[in-house]
Amino acid sequence: MSLFRKKSIDKIVQEAETGLTDGHSASGLKKELGVKDLTFMGIAAVVGAGIFSTIGTAAFHGGPGISLLFVITAITCGFSALCYAEFASRVPIAGSAYTYAYVTFGELVAWIIGWALILEYAIGNIVVAISWSGYFVNLLEGFHIHLPGWLSTNFEQAEQGYAEAIAHLKAGGTKETFSKLARIGYDAITNAPMIGNWRVILNIPALIIVILITMLVYRGIKESKKSTNAMVIFKICVIVGVIILGAFYVDTDNWTPFMPNGFKGVLAGVSAVFYAYIGFDAISTTAEECKNPQRDLPRGMIYSLIICTVLYILIALVLTGMVNYSQLKVDDPLAFVFEKIGLHKIGYIISVSAVVATTSVLLVFQLGQPRIWMSMSRDGLLPKKFSNVHPKFGTPAFATIITGIFVGIPSLFMSISRMTDLTSIGTLFAFVLVCFGVLVLPKLSEGTKRQAFRLPYINGQFIIPVLAAIFIYFGQDRIVTALSETNSESYQEILYLVFVFILLIVALFSFIRKFSVIPIVGAMCCLYLMIEIPPVSWLWFFIWMIIGLVLYSIYGRKHSKLNDHKLDEY
Repeated sequence: MSLFRKKSIDKIVQEAETGLTDGHSASGLKKELGVKDLTFMGIAAVVGAGIFSTIGTAAFHGGPGISLLFVITAITCGFSALCYAEFASRVPIAGSAYTYAYVTFGELVAWIIGWALILEYAIGNIVVAISWSGYFVNLLEGFHIHLPGWLSTNFEQAEQGYAEAIAHLKAGGTKETFSKLARIGYDAITNAPMIGNWRVILNIPALIIVILITMLVYRGIKESKKSTNAMVIFKICVIVGVIILGAFYVDTDNWTPFMPNGFKGVLAGVSAVFYAYIGFDAISTTAEECKNPQRDLPRGMIYSLIICTVLYILIALVLTGMVNYSQLKVDDPLAFVFEKIGLHKIGYIISVSAVVATTSVLLVFQLGQPRIWMSMSRDGLLPKKFSNVHPKFGTPAFATIITGIFVGIPSLFMSISRMTDLTSIGTLFAFVLVCFGVLVLPKLSEGTKRQAFRLPYINGQFIIPVLAAIFIYFGQDRIVTALSETNSESYQEILYLVFVFILLIVALFSFIRKFSVIPIVGAMCCLYLMIEIPPVSWLWFFIWMIIGLVLYSIYGRKHSKLNDHKLDEY
C-alpha cells in the first residue's frame, strides 16, 4: 500500500464532466460562478487587513520604497498564480493545492498540504476575525459607542494594555490620555467579572462575525457571491477615492529619501506585504461551482492579482507622500493620514471600509476551508460526514459548521501575534508544492489541450543555474559567516544554508532536466520568504505537521479510496 499513490487527472475530469464530482453523487455543488465573480472573490480575499493595517508597518520600515516590495511580492505571487492557473484549468475540482498535490506527488504529500492549508484558511481566518473585531470596535468608538474592554479583546492584549496603562500612570499620565490599547486593557483587567481566579475576557465581536459569515456561507454560493461582489465594489470605490483624494495632498518631499533604511529596510516589511497578498489562491477551492472552470479560474486569479497589485502600489505611494514614513507605524494608517490633515469624516468612511474589507476576506476563506475538507473526505482521508452536500443549499454543510466552530471558538481567546506567521508559512508551503507540482504534471491529452490554460515554457537549463550563481555571489558573505560560525549561529542562518543547498540541487536538476523557469523561480522565491519567518514559527509548523501525520496514519491511510480493496469503487 504505497504512501505516494496518485489519482488520475483524466478520471477526475471525466467524472466531473458527468456530474459525479470526483467519484461521488451527482447532487453536488451548484455552478454559479463566472470570471467576474471569481475576480471579485480574489480581490475580496486579498484586499483586507494588509491594505488597511499592515501596510503602515511595512512603510515605517521601508519608506516610499515599500512600493517596490509590493512589485517584488506580486511577481513572486504571480509565478505561483500561473502555476495555480494551470492546475485549476487541468484539475477543475474543489480542493485547491490539496487536489493538485494528489495528482502529482501522491496521497501522503496531498494529506500534508491539505493539513497545511488549514493554517492558511482556518487559522488565517482566526487572525482576520480578530482584526475585524479591532476595526469594528474602532468604528464604534468613532460614533462614541464604547464596548466594555472585557468583551472586546483577548487576555494577552488586555495584559499588554494594562501594563502600558500602569506605566503611563506612573509616569504622571492620566486615564484621559491612555492609548486605545491601554484604555481597553485597563478597562478589561479592572472590570472583568471573575470565575474563581479566572478573569472573563472574551472577544465577542470576533465570535459574532464568524457566526454570521458561517450562516451566510451555509446558505449557498449564490448568496455568498452576491455579498462578496457588493462588498468588493464598495471597498474598491473607497480605495480608489482615497488614492484620488490623497493625491491632492501628496508632498513629494516625503518621497525623499526613497529607501531611508536601504533595501534591507524595504525587505523588513516582507512578512507584512506578503500577508497582504494571501488569499488569491482561495478561489481555486470553488472549481466545482464555476460555470467554466478551465477558462475562468485562471483568468479570475490573474486578473485579481493584477488589480490588487496596482491598488497596493498606488496606496503605498499616496500614504508615504501625504505624511512622512516615520509616522506610519499605526494600526489604521489610511484613516490616520486623513485625520492628520484634518479630514476626519474621510477617516470614518475608511473605518467602515476596513470593516467591510475584512468581512469579505472572512467570507472567502470560510468558503475555502470546508471545500478542502470536503475533497479530503471524498478521498476517504476524513470521515464521510465532511463531504455531505446540503440537498437544498448545495453547500458542504457539515464541513461549513465545523469550520465555523474551528474559527469562532479560538477567536474568542487568541491573539494575532503567532497566528500571522503560521498563516504565512502554511500558505508559502502550499505555493512551493504547487510550483514544483507543475513540473511533474502528465502530458495533456489532445482533447484537454484545447481547453486548458498552459503555463508558458521557458527553458531553464542555463537561466536557473545563472540565477543561482548570482544569488550565491551576492550572498557569499552571509554564507561564509554562517559556515564559519555554525555552532553559534541562529536557527535563521541554518535555514538560510538549507535554502542555499536546495537552490544548488534545483539548479543542477534544471540543467539536467531543462525545467521551465516560471515554476522554479516561483518555488524558490516562496521558499526564500519561508526562511525569513522566525524559527519559533517553524517549530510550531513542524508540530502541526506531526499532529497531521499522526491523524493520517490512524485514520486517513486506512480509509483512503485508493486502498487496493477499494480501487474498483473508486
